[in-house]
Amino acid sequence: MYNDNNSNLKNKIISTLKSIYDPEIPVDIYELGLIYDIQISSINKVKIIMTLTTPNCPVIESLPIEVEKKIKSIKEIKEVKVNITFDPPWSKDFMSDEARLELGLL
Repeated sequence: MYNDNNSNLKNKIISTLKSIYDPEIPVDIYELGLIYDIQISSINKVKIIMTLTTPNCPVIESLPIEVEKKIKSIKEIKEVKVNITFDPPWSKDFMSDEARLELGLL
């Protein structure tokens, strides 16, 4: 049902995700490695699988809603579903080099 043939739309989604920041870490959620998968169906329904830095993260309720609203604001998107998972648990290894540099880890 899902494919990622629409690279232009995927790039718009990634750009939007890069505008959403973790409230406790000054890095966007995409570079932080919180986005595990972006699936786009042939009819532009989007499924995002993401995690949080910890299961006790204070934004466990609000961050997925923010992600959904911002992705839905992309005009081509018909529907958005955000799934939270902790498998595998997030680790600093998931961060991009850009995020590590920003946090002084490189």
